[in-house]
Amino acid sequence: MVVVIQRCFKSSVIIDNETIARIDRGILVLLGICNGDKIKDADYIVNKIISLRIFNDQKGKMNLSIKDINGSILIVSQFTLCANVKKGSRPSFLNAASPKIGKELYKYLISSLVKTGIDIKTGKFGAMMDVELVNEGPATFIIDSKVLIN
Repeated sequence: MVVVIQRCFKSSVIIDNETIARIDRGILVLLGICNGDKIKDADYIVNKIISLRIFNDQKGKMNLSIKDINGSILIVSQFTLCANVKKGSRPSFLNAASPKIGKELYKYLISSLVKTGIDIKTGKFGAMMDVELVNEGPATFIIDSKVLIN
């Protein structure tokens, strides 16, 4: 599982010119679910997202988590994060999980985050979405569950 986490002042998802999700200060999570990903990958990512201290404290140091600032999380599925671009000029998406497995893990990850009490908003799995972001910092982090838990 690969996620790109972006600290933001605000973020939203638009489908067919309609805003379907919007958050103010918090985290935009771009979520790539890859072949071989399991529940343990989702659990690891959830724990990382809620515990990362990526928000500045009063001294300007990254010491605060999403919970500490009472922020929100916007989750957007993005299978292109699993792309292989090593050969040629056209990305291969063979590393992405099937839509069935991807959707199951996407829903599991969301339900796990909801249980933490953090305000969670989502895009729409498999949809063509326009994602708006006002990045705070900018501060962007990449987490790959396979690199970190294996």
